Amino acid sequence: MKVLILGCGNIGSVAAEDLAKSISSIQVVVADKNEKRAKDVAERIGKGNVSWIQLDVTNHSKLANALKDFNLVMGFLPGKLGYCLTKACIDAGKDLVDVSYMSENPLALTDNAIKANVTIAPDCGLAPGISNILVGHAAAELDKVQAVHIMVGGLPEKPVPPLDYVITWSPENLIDEYMRKARIVKEGKIIEVEALSGLEEIEFPEFGKLEAFYTDGLRTLPQTITDAYDMWEKTLRYPGHAEKIKLLKTLGFFEEEQIDVEGVSVSPRKLTVKLFEQKLRKPEIKDIVALKVEVAGVKNGRQTRYVYHLLDHYDEKRGITAMARTTAYSASIIAQLMLKKALKEKGVVPTEKIGKNNALFQLFLDELKKRGIRIAEEKMVS
Repeated sequence: MKVLILGCGNIGSVAAEDLAKSISSIQVVVADKNEKRAKDVAERIGKGNVSWIQLDVTNHSKLANALKDFNLVMGFLPGKLGYCLTKACIDAGKDLVDVSYMSENPLALTDNAIKANVTIAPDCGLAPGISNILVGHAAAELDKVQAVHIMVGGLPEKPVPPLDYVITWSPENLIDEYMRKARIVKEGKIIEVEALSGLEEIEFPEFGKLEAFYTDGLRTLPQTITDAYDMWEKTLRYPGHAEKIKLLKTLGFFEEEQIDVEGVSVSPRKLTVKLFEQKLRKPEIKDIVALKVEVAGVKNGRQTRYVYHLLDHYDEKRGITAMARTTAYSASIIAQLMLKKALKEKGVVPTEKIGKNNALFQLFLDELKKRGIRIAEEKMVS
């Protein structure tokens, strides 16, 4: 069996290594637009079942031709390419595990995926990803879901000026997170609110004071958990971060439309992506990932609440960020469930469905534990 890894950045490279080491019988091919990056990743992994190719996924004919040789595809691309990759995999009849932060609703392709007899697993990272799996598990335990609250953040161990933040994943997807309107559920209705709104200060264990604001992280949950009257996801940052990002946003640093600078057309967003990559990518700074998921509802006529906590740290021994661990390992584990035929459902399968299936949920948690990622669950009944 052959697996194609599209995107050899901080997340995709870790997923490729984990997959290749976990199932030595499969062939893993890493692909990137940047030939040197793909080659370097394959050589760094240094396993006989890992090779590399150069591939520009924006060239649709070359992408379609490349997909023919593989049983499973894993996507670690910018959000703007995620939906096109999903459609390409369906057209080619290939299963897909995807992490991209696409603006489109992947559930719109469910019928097409079923007809193609493929499994498309979107949002297979940290949040969405692990968060949705936990929500799905709690929802399956409850008779009725009333509220879902998710708080998540990847942070440096201590605030790092000027934004009290460092880049540990795609800067393009990070900007998307700050720009894209967030879908939440309020009083039983799906509404859109501005990203960075709903700002509140909270106390988080081991961090102290943090701020939280709305981002579009629910993804498929409003369509799959339909009885909740209150549902939202908020991103965690050190206090003051949101105001700094709002300033950049207001000044136009995240805008796509090109402007003229002394006769040269420049996209402010593309320039900001480059600057974020250069100024905020600090591999010497250790990071932490914090996740809290609360799901409240009714079980046997009694108010019941499930609370999950995840706190993960930089892997000093292997030099892997907490963000890469929680995102890449999650995607790799889901890919392995598909390759081993544990996850058999066809169509677009959102990650909360993994949580709703107790056997898959336990397999997923067990695999996370093997990699040192532990999730604490607390159940409260009143």
